[in-house]
Amino acid sequence: MKSYRKELWFEVPARRAFINITPDVEACLAESGIKEGLVLVNAMHITASVFINDDEKGLHHDYEVWLEKLAPHEPVSGYRHNVGEDNADAHMKRQVMGREVVVAVTEGALDFGTWEQIFYGEFDGRRPKRVLVKIIGD
Repeated sequence: MKSYRKELWFEVPARRAFINITPDVEACLAESGIKEGLVLVNAMHITASVFINDDEKGLHHDYEVWLEKLAPHEPVSGYRHNVGEDNADAHMKRQVMGREVVVAVTEGALDFGTWEQIFYGEFDGRRPKRVLVKIIGD
């Protein structure tokens, strides 16, 4: 069995964003040479997320609105975590959207369902953050 590891780095200039990282993960898979196995993709920061869904602007807008209703950024004074910080909402948004995804690799390709794509969700941007891609298989 082979193993491959790579870190993808992102620095989102805005506080929040959803970035389709499927092409990045596919490039990692091609580089790994693994044809059958599993790929793990996880955000290595507690205010960012990795998730799978459709790459559709309306859906991303709906996520933004829904997440802001669940964990509004303001007033920041409403969160105990925000003593000297302003990102408690980002921690909660990450908790809802998830830390990682695992995708099967079949015949050298990501084995997705219809419309599935991998996204990096940023909830407290403006600084460098990384995503781990770990692939195991043959």
